[in-house]
Amino acid sequence: MRLTVEGKQLDVGDALREHVRSNLVETAEKYFPNPIEATVVFSKEGGHLFKADISIHVGKGIVLQAQHAASDPYPAFDTASDRLAKRLRRYKNKLKDHHKELPEAANTDAAYYTISGGLDEDDVEEVQGDEPAVIAEMATAIQTMSVSDAVMRLDLADDAALLFRHPTSKRLNMVYRRKDGNIGWVDPKDA
Repeated sequence: MRLTVEGKQLDVGDALREHVRSNLVETAEKYFPNPIEATVVFSKEGGHLFKADISIHVGKGIVLQAQHAASDPYPAFDTASDRLAKRLRRYKNKLKDHHKELPEAANTDAAYYTISGGLDEDDVEEVQGDEPAVIAEMATAIQTMSVSDAVMRLDLADDAALLFRHPTSKRLNMVYRRKDGNIGWVDPKDA
């Protein structure tokens, strides 16, 4: 597994890198035989908190993400790593069954937009009126999956929303995380 450990506005020492490597490799390989890559980014928040952002690409279309902030980088990483392990334990059987039972999922290319903070003013195009700015754009595939699989992927990636193609109706559907913590499902009807 390719592992990248970075620090934003702080220096990540060798001891922390080794702690991350041993913990993350053990956790990822416990559930996936050959994880592809992992990225851990440590940053300072508010002057006294350290934030650990973990992102692991474990297989085709499966990206796990977790984050946590604490007064020390070690507990921040450990708690974020525990959150990933908890999600993996919860979905372990479903992930195994998902890959064995379903044939290769049909994919549809779609545009994917990412908006992130901390950009230079040179990076953003001029926006007219109340229009939101498109910060980043890349192509991604829309996979065919059931609603329960989409909810699982949404939870594993810790994303706000996931667009997918429903296997029965062949229509685009979306699951999203509501403000109250529950999951919403959008199944548009043909007009």
